[in-house]
Amino acid sequence: MNDDPQDRDRDPGGPMAHGIAHYPVLERRVSDNPWKAAAVGERRHRSVPGQPLPAGKRPSEPLPDPSDWTFELIERYHAAIAATAERFGLDTYPNQLEIITAEQMMDAYSSVGMPVNYRHWSYGKEFLATERRYRRGHMGLAYEIVINSNPCISYLMEENTTAMQALVIAHAAYGHNSFFKGNYLFRMWTDASSIIDYLVYAKDYVAQCEDRYGLAEVEQLMDSCHALANFGVDRYRRPSRKTLARERQERAQREAYAQQQVNELWRTLPTRPGKEGAVEENTRFPQEPQENILYFIEKHAPLLEPWQREIVRIVRKIAQYFYPQRQTQVMNEGWATFWHYTLLTTLYDEGHLSDGVMIEWLGSHTNVVYQPPVGHRAYSGINPYALGFAMYRDIQRICQNPTAEDRHWFPDIAGTPWLPTLDHAMRNFKDESFIGQYLSPHLMREMRLFAVHDDARQSELLVSDIHDENGYRNLRQTLSQQYDLGTREPNIQVWNVNLRGDRSLTLRHTQYQGRPLGDDTQEVLKHVARLWGFGVQIEGVDAYGNNATVLHQVPPPAV
Repeated sequence: MNDDPQDRDRDPGGPMAHGIAHYPVLERRVSDNPWKAAAVGERRHRSVPGQPLPAGKRPSEPLPDPSDWTFELIERYHAAIAATAERFGLDTYPNQLEIITAEQMMDAYSSVGMPVNYRHWSYGKEFLATERRYRRGHMGLAYEIVINSNPCISYLMEENTTAMQALVIAHAAYGHNSFFKGNYLFRMWTDASSIIDYLVYAKDYVAQCEDRYGLAEVEQLMDSCHALANFGVDRYRRPSRKTLARERQERAQREAYAQQQVNELWRTLPTRPGKEGAVEENTRFPQEPQENILYFIEKHAPLLEPWQREIVRIVRKIAQYFYPQRQTQVMNEGWATFWHYTLLTTLYDEGHLSDGVMIEWLGSHTNVVYQPPVGHRAYSGINPYALGFAMYRDIQRICQNPTAEDRHWFPDIAGTPWLPTLDHAMRNFKDESFIGQYLSPHLMREMRLFAVHDDARQSELLVSDIHDENGYRNLRQTLSQQYDLGTREPNIQVWNVNLRGDRSLTLRHTQYQGRPLGDDTQEVLKHVARLWGFGVQIEGVDAYGNNATVLHQVPPPAV
């Protein structure tokens, strides 16, 4: 069977929801009526200068620094930050700053951090839990949310002080914004100019389905789609892009085409085993394993209605929007943190910021980049802000003041202009390759990194790599692998469909370093079976594809 090659994930955009003081994954929408604070025009891309462009005349006095901000004051701070960012060659989408309340920030915590999105019960449940934790003082709130759109929308919390508004403008509106526009994963998978329009379309379409088919029916379908969202992305194929108008225009044609393919696939009736005249089918379907499970279900599930296929499509496309985020947290947060530090420090040195503003934002910055030591009650692994910020600062150091060790490890960048070097690193890497390329022995010593080998067959842990020539290389490789999605998420693919028998779907899990699947595998398979309409099983193989064993089975869903 042939899939429509022109239909492969035309992602119109990709949101990035982010919190600077507290960094969960933020989801869903902000209120429909935020207050607009400021905006600047489109910035044309230009080559990055080797050194920052010279500053203008030093001001006679710094910007006012009252604790309570005003819109006029935010505009003045924004203008100063924008001018400084221009001198450093930061290439951004136009900026739109909007103010939201703490309650609206909690609403954003609870869903995908977008101005508009479809409704789902899980968003309301998470909002209530977030509100309860916040009111009891068990958690803080993000100071801002930034959306990968064109114009780039930055939401600033109403309760922020003037100094904190300046910090988050530099962090979100120029740090994250320039990363969204520049990094190759976001350029490949997202179209920032149409994300908001597509989400409006998705919200309207889901609402129409709820009115026509019932809220319970739609939510049950979306529950199953959400359970498989991380397995609904293409990892290696660049999608062709479509405008929203073309999406709408071709929806009916797409639905008819998909149904025609499904009808062709299932036009034969199943035959009883051993029946005379039964045809033995040796060709596996699909002929090649399929990594995008939601895409396969959308195109081939025999019992889905056209409206159900469209909702599967909506969920998997939104999951694709988040795909760059999951691979660039260290780089993205580190880049934004580096630039809020650089821009605001430059403004202070040139007389634009007062001592009070400087001390306040530096206090918050210090908390953001703090790396708790192992054994500390706050330790939960490596802080992505701390690692990313330290790496960009270290690249700057290698360019400006290289040591003999730096020249040995990084001969291509040692002593070169730092702005083009940082820009190249931001644009052309993801977390895994960024760490593998740029983590230096100097920074490993500064962060006191070492590697521990945990062998389940041994009673003791082994410190496998320390600070020596071989240890540095192995440390860098080990840390890099921890940010590879292939090591963090199970490798599960569509393996086979029993076309001539019971129509069951077989998934295949390829183990990584002998790791088994989680305890919730059976529950996830129930969602697969609900979407597929027939029985589902998952089999496991070793890293070489051998020794296939059925791990879990789910019977056909009850009619």
